[in-house]
This record gives sequence, C-alpha cells and structure tokens, in this order.
Amino acid sequence: MKIADFELERYFARWEFAVRHLLCASDLEGYPMAELLELADDESRGLWQGLRLGYTESSGHPLLRAEIAALYDTVSPDEVLVFSGAEEAIFCLLNVVVEPGDHAIVTWPGYQSLSEVARAAGAEVTLHELREGDGWALDVDRIRAAVRAGTRLIVVNAPHNPTGMLPGQAEWRALIELCTEAGIHLFADEVYRFLEYADADRLTAGADALPMGISLGVMSKSFAMAGLRIGWLASHDRALLDRCAAFKDYTTICPSAPAEILSLIGLRARGAVLRRSHRIISTNLAYLDRFMAEHPDVMTWVRPRAGSVGYPALTLAGRFAGWDADRFAAELVEAEGVLLLPGSTFGQPGNHVRLGFGRVDLPKAMAGLERFATT
Repeated sequence: MKIADFELERYFARWEFAVRHLLCASDLEGYPMAELLELADDESRGLWQGLRLGYTESSGHPLLRAEIAALYDTVSPDEVLVFSGAEEAIFCLLNVVVEPGDHAIVTWPGYQSLSEVARAAGAEVTLHELREGDGWALDVDRIRAAVRAGTRLIVVNAPHNPTGMLPGQAEWRALIELCTEAGIHLFADEVYRFLEYADADRLTAGADALPMGISLGVMSKSFAMAGLRIGWLASHDRALLDRCAAFKDYTTICPSAPAEILSLIGLRARGAVLRRSHRIISTNLAYLDRFMAEHPDVMTWVRPRAGSVGYPALTLAGRFAGWDADRFAAELVEAEGVLLLPGSTFGQPGNHVRLGFGRVDLPKAMAGLERFATT
C-alpha cells in the first residue's frame, strides 16, 4: 500500500510535546490513573489486581465488549470488535469495505485517514465539503447527488472534528433513509458522542440506525483516556466485523490487556467520567464565549454544538494582513509556546484553525494568544 503522509500527525509529531500549551488538542484532559482506579467496582478491581500480561482475545475482552454494547440501544456484545485505538479500526474497516473501482463519500474537512485509507485501498473518494456559510451543516441533498452506482460507503464524523458540527435530527434521519434505500454502508465516526451540549441533540448511533450502519468509538475523546489506545467498531453487520477481525490479524492481533481492564473500569463508571468531561468543556466554552465576543478582531467562529473542538476563522487584519493560518500558528508558537492547528493540515489552506477546549490550561493558552494577537 502507498499512502500519503498524514499531515496532521506529522504536524503533531513536530510540536505536540515541545510546546507549553496545546490549544488545538482534540482530546480531553487525560484522566488521572489513580482517580480512575478509585472508580473500579469489585469485579474490575479484582481483574486489575490479578492481571497477567499475556495475549488477549483478538475480538476484545468479553466484559469490555458487553460494556461497549451497553452504549447502544440495539447492539449485542458479539456485534462489537475492539481495536488498538480508533485509527486501527478505521484502517481495517476501510481496507475491508472498499476495493479498486468502488466509490466513497466522506465529510471534509476531517480526519485524514477517513478519506486517505479508502483512496489507498483503490476507491474513488468524493469529499462532502462542510461550509462555514452554512454553519458547517451536513447537506444531505448534496450527498444524495454525489451517490453513484459504485458508492459503497458514506462516512460522517458527528459530532464533527474540527468544526464541532452536529447534524440536526431531521438531517440525520434523511441520511439514514438515503443509505437504507441505496444499500450503502453508513460509517458513523462517533468518537465525540456523549459530548453533546444538550442531551436532546444526541443522534441515533450509526450501529442502531440501520443494518448497514457502523459506529466508531474510542476511549480517547469523550472518556478522556487517549493513552489506553482502545477503540471499537459496532455493527449489526456481523459478516463485515468478521472480515475486519481477519484483517486485524495482520495489524495488532489483539488489544493490550491492561488497557482493556482500565477501559472496562472507565466505561462502568462512565457517568462520573462524562460529568468530568462536561465540566471541563462547559468551563472552557464560557471562557471562549467571552473571548469571541470581546475579540472579533482576532477570530470568529460558528459555535460548536458538541465535542471539544471548534474551527474559528482568524480575522488576520492590521499587522496580520496578508498572513494565513500557517504563518499565524508558526509565529504564535515561537512567541508564546501556544499551538494552534492550521486548516492546511486538513488540506484546507486559508485562515481557519482548529481550537481545542478540552484541556484545563485553556485560560493560560488563550492569554498567550491574546498577548500575541493584540499587543
């Protein structure tokens, strides 16, 4: 397989651990290990204390699969396949679902592997561009117009990275109906699910919505446990999951034993875990609301509806006239040690940047941004 460099990951490889403030992080402040272990129930505590570091079941620990299945309305444990992170799940699924001559439709801007892996597998990919002028909304009519005879897959990340977009219930139902009628797989990247700002806005999970629906989940985002590197696919299409499991035999084979038990603890205590995530986000959103109101000369945005990231547009006036997001981000990190993610890492040059608000140091990071941009 020949595949293009992952621009976002190459950018983070250069900067992520070399800056003071990561103002573009896509995840939540990492859950402290000691606090997580305090949440363990008797069974999961016993599993942790008695853990032996051998191989694990390739499909995932049965108790973990049961806990993941409980996140959905209609999914059973044997309709869940555990991976070493969401990235592996994406890689395996797209290599199984599409082949040369097939066609996929993928929302964009977005996580590069959602489109690039399909391209590398030989499929033709149509990018469904989300537009700021439309509030970054999903346009089901444009998606329908892009469907062709060879369309095998529609990929939608919702809640969306980097914009914070969340389709309305009517748009989501229309997309589900389109996929059902056309016999197309709907791959729902739901790594920010449960971080909706209003519970009523939560969409039906892809795996629950239709027989050919596939849900992607991970411990990294909503559950704030990126270091565990545990992700999963859920679907009623068991034959597809079987093919993904066979493909996974050539990648990691099986998940990490410690990571599985820690994930089990976290998911069983998900009420407390998610309340912490929402506290961090709501506190930081209040700060950002004030900043955006006071500094439209610095940046403006379509306020996210869910998740821990947004996609503001830099104003780039005055002394920044003629700059783009790449130059602004480069000068900012050198001056203040604050990192923003320019839209060019998503293949979208211009003045947009990803801004992450899931970390507790956001006020300090924004203070550095304000100093740089206004003095």
